[in-house]
Amino acid sequence: MTDLLTRLTEMLDDLDADVDETIDLADEVAASGDAGLLPRLQAELDRALTERNAYARELLGGVLAVIGGPEALPALIRASAVDLGDDQDGLAAEIVDLVQADPKTAGSLLRPLAEDDDLAVANRAEWALRFLP
Repeated sequence: MTDLLTRLTEMLDDLDADVDETIDLADEVAASGDAGLLPRLQAELDRALTERNAYARELLGGVLAVIGGPEALPALIRASAVDLGDDQDGLAAEIVDLVQADPKTAGSLLRPLAEDDDLAVANRAEWALRFLP
């Protein structure tokens, strides 16, 4: 599966890569459910943020959400707190889905983030907490 993730990151870096193929590959990586990919996914998400690549953040965040489940919420909230000038619709939907899928875990992970020293992180965590049932 690492080969698929390598291909995905290469496609995310290639401005000429076919969008539909890239999305299909992201879906394939996510469908693998391979938790062994989580550290690499996190590293690639961090790189996307550093490089201010909103498209990569969106796709990698989605893959991280599927594979990591609610435990990925802190990483997704921190990624969402970075303003890259995009609407973050997909990432926001992933966060809301995770919060609603496991409210107990989500609440326990989000409440401390709502007190984070980084106000952008705290605000995103507070936003996500509004979706608890």
